[in-house]
Amino acid sequence: MLTIDNITVRLGGRAILERASATVPVGARVGLIGRNGAGKSTLMKALIGEIEPDDGEISKPARARIGYIAQEAPSGSMTPEEVVLAAATERADLLAELETCTDMDRMGDIHERLLAIDAYAAPARAAKILSGLGFDEEMQQRPVDSFSGGWKMRIALGALLFSEPDILLLDEPSNHLDLEATLWLENFLKSYPATLVVISHERDLLNKVVDHILHLQGGQLTLYPGGYDAFEKQRAERAAQLAAAKASQEAQAARLKDYIARNSARASTAKQAQSRAKMLARMQPIAALMEDPSLSFDFPDPAEMKSPMITLEQAAVGYGAAPPILKRLNFRIEADDRIALLGRNGNGKTTLARLLAAQLGPAEGAVNAPGKLKVGYFTQYQVEELAGEDTPLDLMNRAMQGASPGAIRAQLGRFGFSGPRATQRVDKLSGGERARLALALITRDAPHLLILDEPTNHLDVDAREALIQALNAYSGAVILISHDRHMVELTSDRLVLVDGGTAREYDGSMDDYIDFILGRNQPKGGAKDRGATRGGKSGADLKAAQSQVSKAEAAIARLTSEVERLDARILALSSEAGGQSGAAMQKLLTERAAAAETLAEAEEAWLSAGAALEELQAA
Repeated sequence: MLTIDNITVRLGGRAILERASATVPVGARVGLIGRNGAGKSTLMKALIGEIEPDDGEISKPARARIGYIAQEAPSGSMTPEEVVLAAATERADLLAELETCTDMDRMGDIHERLLAIDAYAAPARAAKILSGLGFDEEMQQRPVDSFSGGWKMRIALGALLFSEPDILLLDEPSNHLDLEATLWLENFLKSYPATLVVISHERDLLNKVVDHILHLQGGQLTLYPGGYDAFEKQRAERAAQLAAAKASQEAQAARLKDYIARNSARASTAKQAQSRAKMLARMQPIAALMEDPSLSFDFPDPAEMKSPMITLEQAAVGYGAAPPILKRLNFRIEADDRIALLGRNGNGKTTLARLLAAQLGPAEGAVNAPGKLKVGYFTQYQVEELAGEDTPLDLMNRAMQGASPGAIRAQLGRFGFSGPRATQRVDKLSGGERARLALALITRDAPHLLILDEPTNHLDVDAREALIQALNAYSGAVILISHDRHMVELTSDRLVLVDGGTAREYDGSMDDYIDFILGRNQPKGGAKDRGATRGGKSGADLKAAQSQVSKAEAAIARLTSEVERLDARILALSSEAGGQSGAAMQKLLTERAAAAETLAEAEEAWLSAGAALEELQAA
């Protein structure tokens, strides 16, 4: 059981947590939520011991291992597979000892412990985790330093998941993931065998994974049973109760004030009036649950634009002299389109977005758009680059040169930067506030087309809902890249799949796409037609790939059984021979090593066959 007992944490003289208490049951999966800047990450740091509470204490079970992703991403020449495997420190230490051990008794003990911790299945488990996070077989063998910062954080996440701590702490784990990897992570966490505490603003994750919501507000913690939808319902009920109690209290206070005013001057009732004055002074005001007035998104409506807004004709796009990343692009964007771009990270979604934003020109074919078309393009880089001593007002003044002070203030006000908020230093703003500021800057000219590349990474749940409402009220076209499928489902009416070096309409719904990714509810009789229409692959190719996967799975099952048989013999000989049967033990160990190597090869063949099958299914 993880217990937070009346802890107070002050940073910079301000109380972030103030006498906060909560008890997390053993094995619970808890979603830690709260507004941006409420102190969620501060609480996480207190849980891992990085911050010492000014008061109160945090207690956990004795010898419980706490897992948390460090701020520093992994680096060096190790491969992702090696980094993940190294996270199992006991396994690594035992294997290192086994290489130099000559004592047969000790070798038997080591093997017994390796079997107990399932060490020989570790490479397959590591490969499965990395594959789920988007690393194909080739990527798993590349040096860590060859990856970008986002992919390095995926490696760190994979290592943490592989280590299986007793208390797993995750802080926005989906920020660096695409939709496919986010779905895999959800399925992984749903079956996590120990205690989980995750900071997340993903409504779907909070509904499907967690069984408790830990809400941080005003420095206080409140634990609610159920997922996010259940929490919202309970919070609404609580808000209604507080509103009723507040109204009742205000009516009572009004009556007391009226009595005091009428009776204070009269000698016969002066004592009663004084008594009621003391009662009024002791009355603790009930604070209503209030919405943050700064939580604001309001996109300016553009001037009318005729359809089609943009037409792509056999277009191709890439970078420099390198071969194009996307080819055969043929589709139209209408003036009122709401399009979500689907596909794994690295498939070209951002490249297509940059082509549509005119940041990249076509390498082949044509991109037709009217000269007066205005595009607002949002990326995470813009949020990260907002820093320094400038204020939102300074930045907007420079961006809207020549505009009146009223127009500049009005644009800032659309996004919650009114009054003194407009003159705060940007480097003092939270990530969510900087995201709002970036959106304010890119929409200053009332663009006809909004292209939003992962706009929710820094936004809490309430801010995401506000953004959804603003997008639905916006009269222009929207192209959205997001792993937040709640937002995709509520704001998009067209789906475009970026995969296989091109982009094409996806005819199904988001539920269909999720089923496709997870391999659920796939039509059996329609496989031939589906394969033929998607990339020209025949049903025979698909059937052959499925056969290869089945064969690989059968080989893995057979070899796993053989390894388990040898393990049992090794254990039996280790306990019965008393260290006197060195030759027999050595023979068994040699056979076991050969079987394990063959099993690893079979697992690699299975991964390759699975990847080939997925490619055919997606084509």
